[in-house]
Amino acid sequence: MSVRLRFAPSPTGYVHIGGLRTALYNYLYAKKEQGQYILRVEDTDQTRLVEGAIEGMIKAMSWAGVMHEEGPVLEGDKIVEIGEYGPYVQSNRLEIYKKHSDELIEKGHAYYCFCSKERMENVRETQKAEGKTPKYDGHCRHLTKEEVKTKLAAGESHVVRLKLPENRVIEFDDLIKGHIAVNTNDMDDQVLMKADGFPTYHMAVVVDDHYMKITHVVRGDEWLISTPKHIYTYEAFGWKAPQFVHLPVILSQSKKKLSKREGDVSVEDFRKKGYLPEALINFIALVGWSPEDGEEIMSMEALIEKFSFDRVSKSSGVFDVDKLNWMNNHYIKQYDLVKLTELCKPYFVDSGFTTEANFEANKQWFEKVVQCLRERLNKLDEIESYFDLLSNNHFKLEDQEAESMIALEHVPVLLETLKTKFSELETLEVANVKASFKAIQKELGIKGKDLFMPIRVAITGQVHGPDIALLIEIIGKHNAIERIEHSLTAFCNL
Repeated sequence: MSVRLRFAPSPTGYVHIGGLRTALYNYLYAKKEQGQYILRVEDTDQTRLVEGAIEGMIKAMSWAGVMHEEGPVLEGDKIVEIGEYGPYVQSNRLEIYKKHSDELIEKGHAYYCFCSKERMENVRETQKAEGKTPKYDGHCRHLTKEEVKTKLAAGESHVVRLKLPENRVIEFDDLIKGHIAVNTNDMDDQVLMKADGFPTYHMAVVVDDHYMKITHVVRGDEWLISTPKHIYTYEAFGWKAPQFVHLPVILSQSKKKLSKREGDVSVEDFRKKGYLPEALINFIALVGWSPEDGEEIMSMEALIEKFSFDRVSKSSGVFDVDKLNWMNNHYIKQYDLVKLTELCKPYFVDSGFTTEANFEANKQWFEKVVQCLRERLNKLDEIESYFDLLSNNHFKLEDQEAESMIALEHVPVLLETLKTKFSELETLEVANVKASFKAIQKELGIKGKDLFMPIRVAITGQVHGPDIALLIEIIGKHNAIERIEHSLTAFCNL
C-alpha cells in the first residue's frame, strides 16, 4: 500500500510557522514515496473556532506550494471536499465518533464518567498538595451498568473516558525519538467524548487516521506523551497503528518557543512582509533537518528528492531570521523580474507611491526600479524605504561621510561638467550615462572613488546605494539635472 500522510490543523486563526513545517515534512515524504498528502480539519474544539480560518488555511498552504490531493479546497469562495475518505472536517463526522465510542464502552475499553468540573478540580488540588501528578482518580471506572443507566436516564452530564489497563507497559518506535515505553500506571484515563457530544483529539485522531488509511502520523512532539494512549485505542478497536513521527519544536533566536510576543509566527505575516514562498519553504525545511550533501539552496523538487526522517534532528531547531533574510535575498536576486515586479506591486500601490492604474501603464519603468533595487532587498516590503530615493530631488545628505565626499575641492567642476553632459543627451540610459562618466574621467583626469562617490552623493545624498547608472536612467534626465543643481547649490557652497 502506498504511503498516506496528513496535515490536520485546527482552524483557530492562522497557520503557524511550526504548522507549515509539519505540513511540509508530511508533504515531502508523501511525494518522495509517491504517496498521498491529505488535509484534514480538526475543529472539534468549538470554543476556539475562528470565522474564515479554514479558507485562510487553504490559501496560506496554496501560497506556500504545499497543496493536498484530498480534503477541503476552495472553489471560488466556497469550501468543497475532494477525495473518497471524507468528510475531512471533523465536525461533520460526529456520528462516526459516537458509534465508535459506544463500541469501546461495549467492549469494556471505555466508560461513562459523571464527575463534575468542581469535583475534578478538587481531586487535582488534593493530588498536587500530596506531591502527586494530577490525573483522573478513576472514580467512575467501576460504576455498575444499572448505576450508569440510571444516571443517563436522569440526563446527568457526562463524558466518555478511555479505560486503560493497570500496570501495563505500552511500547512503540518513533522514527525520530526512537523506542518509547510507558507504564499505564503513569497515564490518565483520557476523555474520548466530551459532554457536548464532540470527540476530543484523542478519539477523533485515531478514528480518522484509521479510516483515512494514514500510514505515517507526523506531528509535533507535544503529542508524544499522548501516543501510548492512542496506541492502546488502536489495539482496543483491533486496528493496526500507523508509524509515528514526532517533530521537535521550533525555537526563537532567544531559545524560547516561537510566539507572537517575539515576532512573526504566522505564514500570513511572512507573506505580507514580502518573503517569497520558495525561500520560506527552503528555509523552514532546514529548521531541524539537513540533507546528506549539506546543500542549503533547494527547490521543492530537490527537497522532495533529498528528504528523509532519519536526518531530522531530535533536538529543537532555531528560527534564525538572519538566515531567512539571507535566503530570501538570494531568491529575490534570482527571481523572474516580471513576476517579482508583480509581487512588489502592493508595496508601490498601498504605500501611496503610485496608483494601480499608473503602475499598470508604466510597468516597464517599475521593472527597472525592481531590477535596480532587488539585490538590496531581504524582503519585498523593504522596497518602500527606497521610495524617497526615487522621488525626492531636494534630499539631505545622509551622514558625515557624504558631507566630506561632496566637499572635495574638485566636486563643483565635476558636477558642472556632468550637468553639461546630461543636458546634451536626449534621454538618459545606462549606456550613455556610463559613456558620460568615461568622458568626464578623460577630460578632468578624475577616476575611481573621487569620480563615482561624489556623483552618487550628488544624485542620492548617500555614499552607498544601488547601481548609480541604472538609478539615473530610472529617475530620468530632468530629475537627474535637478538633483545635480540642488547639490551644487545646497552642498557645494556656490
